[in-house]
Amino acid sequence: MLQRKSRMPVQDDTDPLSDAVALLRPEMELSKLVEAGGAWQVRRDDLDTPLYCAIVEGRARLEVAEGGVTLGTGDFVLVPALSGFRMTSLPPPDPRGLELRLQTGPGQVWLGPPQAPVEMRALVGHCRFRASGPRLLVSLLPRMIVVPGQPRLIALVRMIHDETRAARPGRVLTLGRLLDVLLIEALRSGTGLDLPPGLLRGLADPRLTAALGRIHADPAAEVSVASLARAAGLSRTSFFERFRREVGRAPMQYLTDWRMALAQDLLRDGRLTNDQIAGRVATAQPAPSAWRSSAMLGFRQGPSPTAGPSVRLRGYGPRP
Repeated sequence: MLQRKSRMPVQDDTDPLSDAVALLRPEMELSKLVEAGGAWQVRRDDLDTPLYCAIVEGRARLEVAEGGVTLGTGDFVLVPALSGFRMTSLPPPDPRGLELRLQTGPGQVWLGPPQAPVEMRALVGHCRFRASGPRLLVSLLPRMIVVPGQPRLIALVRMIHDETRAARPGRVLTLGRLLDVLLIEALRSGTGLDLPPGLLRGLADPRLTAALGRIHADPAAEVSVASLARAAGLSRTSFFERFRREVGRAPMQYLTDWRMALAQDLLRDGRLTNDQIAGRVATAQPAPSAWRSSAMLGFRQGPSPTAGPSVRLRGYGPRP
């Protein structure tokens, strides 16, 4: 029987957004200064990593699968799940035209005719999420976030770029912390009812924030739609419909998905057995055999040198 003492401690200052970013485990891959002038364009169709871009000076057009946006000085854009992009001058040149790209130095790229004056400067970065199941967490985020004129984000991007260029002690840890702050600042800057259904839109609703906080504060607690509705101060029916509309999934589905994300993180760590992990993310009552099985967790058995029977990633994605 699983014991309640193995559960995660309840936190009074629960922050679902910080929880999600922490589980994503962002890691820097590339940061570069892009300068451009004249008619220019750059296209990449072979990328599947998160992209961010901060316009330091000038204007540019960014087109991704999720849509297009015109960016000006001080604007910031984040695409958590990138599948390719095209970035151009304004007005955009013929897409069939040649790309004029020149590496001018470490982490520096020139776009456009070599003799053209500088008309646009941007700091562009690619990172990756080291989470065991990033698709589940990314599915809770907007597909693209545009934040106009936010000096804090520009300052953070500059710090990240400077850190990638220097070989100072503590570089890896510093970059990781800066990326965490950058993601949180970008995500919370985009909160509002104009966002698509997801975690950010749910956190923009004070009543749903209370229910989400209860789920994140103690994932192993026994909860129901009724108890979450009471935390939100709504009737059961109103709460259920409101949660599903704003977050994009039913309350108990969100709870299950969050438990799965936590389980994957603990499994990736490799220091706990299946039963110990189930005790941290499932109820204190004996866990159903389906939950305790590695198949339910989305993993298959594998040896662990430190914790006896453990698991190895098989792959898990969000339910359609």
